[in-house]
Amino acid sequence: METFDIVIIGSGHNALITAAYLTRAGRSVLVLEKNDRPGGFVRTEELTLPGFKHDVYAAAHPLFTTGPAYAELREALEARGLRYVNTDLPTGVSMEDGRTAVLPRSFEDLIAEAERLAPGDGTALASIFEQLNPYVNDVFGLFAMDLSSLEAAPILKRLLHEEGRTGYSSFAGSLFTTARHAVNSLQSPVMRGMLASWVTHLGRTPDEVGSGIWVPLTVMALMSGGMPIPVGGSEKLVQALAQLVMDQGGEIFTDSQVERILVENGRAVGVRTAKGKKYLAKQAVVASTTPDQLYISLLSDSDISPTLRAQAKQYRYGRGCVQIHLALNEPPRWPDARFNRVGQPHLTDGLDGFTLAIAQGMVDLLPAKPTFTVDCSTNLDPTRAPAGKAIMRIQVLEVPTRPRGDAAGQIDVGDGIWTHDLTERFTERVLNVVSKHIPNIPSAVIGKHVVTPNSIARFNPNAGPGDPYGGAHDLAQSYLLSPLPGQPGHQSAVPNVYILGAATWPGHGVNGGSGYIVAQQLLSQ
Repeated sequence: METFDIVIIGSGHNALITAAYLTRAGRSVLVLEKNDRPGGFVRTEELTLPGFKHDVYAAAHPLFTTGPAYAELREALEARGLRYVNTDLPTGVSMEDGRTAVLPRSFEDLIAEAERLAPGDGTALASIFEQLNPYVNDVFGLFAMDLSSLEAAPILKRLLHEEGRTGYSSFAGSLFTTARHAVNSLQSPVMRGMLASWVTHLGRTPDEVGSGIWVPLTVMALMSGGMPIPVGGSEKLVQALAQLVMDQGGEIFTDSQVERILVENGRAVGVRTAKGKKYLAKQAVVASTTPDQLYISLLSDSDISPTLRAQAKQYRYGRGCVQIHLALNEPPRWPDARFNRVGQPHLTDGLDGFTLAIAQGMVDLLPAKPTFTVDCSTNLDPTRAPAGKAIMRIQVLEVPTRPRGDAAGQIDVGDGIWTHDLTERFTERVLNVVSKHIPNIPSAVIGKHVVTPNSIARFNPNAGPGDPYGGAHDLAQSYLLSPLPGQPGHQSAVPNVYILGAATWPGHGVNGGSGYIVAQQLLSQ
């Protein structure tokens, strides 16, 4: 049996970041991946036609490029082929009635855009940021810390309590507000729709308690990071990370699904794969997984408290996702020319319509009028398609993983499985909405590939029934309650087993936060 200092289960970008730090420090590391190549949801393929390179799942990386892992590993990653291109207009909104708005990275330009839409909204928007400003540095600092650590404790206390005063801070109160409340001081429905809609990309909904704080935080993150994408495809990030790990002496084995974490005398000593191969770990085992998989499956032979196992069994997954990948014979013809530079705009008929679509999805109905984001990466990176051609991705986040009906009463969902017929009919509905915003869609479409909750679930067990965010992210599964209330943070109930990925702080998306946090914890030992 081969022996390593650390064995890592899974090879998503967070796992690879941990491996990169550990191998750089001279630790021997083995990464085991069940799929044919590393990367998890960071994957690029020619899904539609030859020469059209689509980001199958995750696309832009604004949270990663503004985080500590990129700052510290950037030079090494660029030496291995990673290069980002960016835009000065990270997002925007196109309303069905033709009104539009964009979110510039310049604060002054954003205030001007708000004022253009409704006199007085510039002042109201500036006030939203001013209320958060005293807490910003502490908040963003926590994205690189384990919230259950001693290091984070004084910061959390400072955020929740005003020094020298009784009671809780205004920041503490904002943790329980909704996104709708966060934007209700704005008069423009266009600006409200643009800002509040982004909470769905964080696994939340506009009327959900706890979503309000993420409105200004997301806007600040987008203004800081933009909407960067790797030249050549999102997978270029994990390719560079994997190469860095191997160049530093680490090993990555694909087609190797881990079945059990081996525990002796209360500590992990290695892992066993589904093929019966064993690998020993002298220091630790790191699992890029969800808590239900960790405690019910990987540690099923270990002495875990009944309370914790019960919490793991109750771990909840959120809504599903449909991603429609299009090959186009020409770039999209936006009526507002600014949208040729917008990274990822929402197409919607307003916050109320968006909320209705989400409500329908939450009760397992196909939304009658879906709202969603689109992105056209060939605007920034023409290498993604043949000359003169383009690609587009449509991301619908409010669909049920297994629909039980159609809110419009037009689509027969059968037994709720995303069959070819169901997928085609729902795609037709989405493209009909797109056509109201972009005149040459669907006429410019020459190729199509649709990712459904079924295909997401098959590809990555961390998605459960098809939730791309690795679990529900409401208050009951967030912050100090993640990944489980009985075992928060990144250290599991087995002292030398660590958990990272979307189910842990700071959550899903390509941010690298949990990979960075676990790496620092292991390097401190």
